[in-house]
Amino acid sequence: MARITVEDCLEHVDNRFNLVLLAAKRARQLEHGVEPLVPWDNDKPTVVALREIAAGLITPETVEEQEQKSDSIDDELAAALAQEVQAAVNGL
Repeated sequence: MARITVEDCLEHVDNRFNLVLLAAKRARQLEHGVEPLVPWDNDKPTVVALREIAAGLITPETVEEQEQKSDSIDDELAAALAQEVQAAVNGL
């Protein structure tokens, strides 16, 4: 696998600070089960995130969209769990 350089990633991100933030957020998403957009060749999540950024597949907007989807799913699961708990309490 070819090495990823900061310069490759900076073609798609404004500056190094934003690159670090974007890569960290995306790596966290990958760790939590979000499907990678590039082949995962036994790499760590951070490397996969940087490969996605260097390929131009991940932007701050796409990461934000994924976070919003995850938050929405979390809210739905929490509501469903609360209903089940309430039903169990009422059934006692």
